[in-house]
Amino acid sequence: MSSHKQIYRNQADAYEYMIGRQPEVLPWIEEIRPVEGLDILDLGAGSGRIAGVVADRAKSLVCTDASAQMLELLNRKLTAKGTARTWRTIEADHRKLPIPDRSVDLAVSGWSICYLADSDLEEWERNLKTVMAELERVLRPGGTIIVFETMGTGTETPDPPGFLTSYYEALERDYGFGHRTVRMDYDFADVEEAKACTGFFFGEELTEKIERNGWATVPECAGIWWKTIGEA
Repeated sequence: MSSHKQIYRNQADAYEYMIGRQPEVLPWIEEIRPVEGLDILDLGAGSGRIAGVVADRAKSLVCTDASAQMLELLNRKLTAKGTARTWRTIEADHRKLPIPDRSVDLAVSGWSICYLADSDLEEWERNLKTVMAELERVLRPGGTIIVFETMGTGTETPDPPGFLTSYYEALERDYGFGHRTVRMDYDFADVEEAKACTGFFFGEELTEKIERNGWATVPECAGIWWKTIGEA
């Protein structure tokens, strides 16, 4: 998964275009916690997939990410939209957030914690424990955590990568998260665009599958996990 870090650094615009072909996540967030007037943390904000749809509604928004290039794109995106300046960006590691205790109502992380909780990493369990402790530290009592992660790309039913299944199980078993699965298909103009816009990130196996199935719409399953601090 380290190649994705290079993509976030060197191909941020291509990544932004690709994820822009997916549905907005705001309706799913608001089913769990309406965002109007909240102090929100976007953990692993990237190019602003989540920030872009909550910034206008939030009281305040802190966007953290390990990639300065992605945060630069996020800033350009929100500025171009004319979003009221209620947000700030911080280059930071999920395991050590430069954010005050009990300052956040809602923490949302989209497709990001997985890079620390990959079971191929010897320290993944310690990483996850530290990230969860940091999120609970910055949340106010009654605050909510929402986590989005992949449940399979190029599949119409949930089929998560094997190196993430232990992480997903831990969220529910060890940390008390609820869980559901949704579809977040990529909708492209045609098969050629689908191949061109996904291959750099997902690799040749997916582009071959797109060609074989004639997909202009590439199926994607996503998992949503949520937890409110103070609830069992």
